[in-house]
Amino acid sequence: MTEVSTARRSRITPEREAELYEAVLELLREVGYDALTMDAVAARTRSSKATLYRQWGGKAELVAKAVRHSKPGGSGLEEIDTGSLRGDLHALTMRSDDCTMEQNSALMRGLAMAIHGNPDLLKAFRAHLIEPEMAEFRALVQRAIDRGEVRPDNPAIEFMIHMMIGGFAARTMIDELPPTQAFLLSYIDAVVLPALGVTND
Repeated sequence: MTEVSTARRSRITPEREAELYEAVLELLREVGYDALTMDAVAARTRSSKATLYRQWGGKAELVAKAVRHSKPGGSGLEEIDTGSLRGDLHALTMRSDDCTMEQNSALMRGLAMAIHGNPDLLKAFRAHLIEPEMAEFRALVQRAIDRGEVRPDNPAIEFMIHMMIGGFAARTMIDELPPTQAFLLSYIDAVVLPALGVTND
């Protein structure tokens, strides 16, 4: 009984959790994933390293959850239902301003390199970001199918999340410019929706 009570008292509040995640993202931007240590997180957040390991198990889990938490509304898709696929995708895009998109783009480029050499980070990202977002995009497209906007046999459905991530990532690589709301809204209208057979009328 005492053990259960102690566990309950030791839980981190949502506000404190948000502070910790923000500190993790700040450190990631400053030093990158490989140089990030649990000692540094503990010092930055005035936490004990034992608390961090008890709550998150390790660096990979902590970083993946911090990135997930930083996305508007988690990823935001489960809270969006405008009545049309175009409206949903536009609403999702408008949740992040241009400054936030630029910061997230730089952060994800650094993490993408780290993921390739770190199986634990890849596993954590799949569990906390990739698989939940794929499920949310599937639900969003299913609503569009149910409304008759998208044909259920459209082969582009399987690649929708690839298209969305690709547009975000390729903006910097090809154009040497950060992703912006205006760019992504145009990309959705010109690439994603036509591939899914949706008109912009």
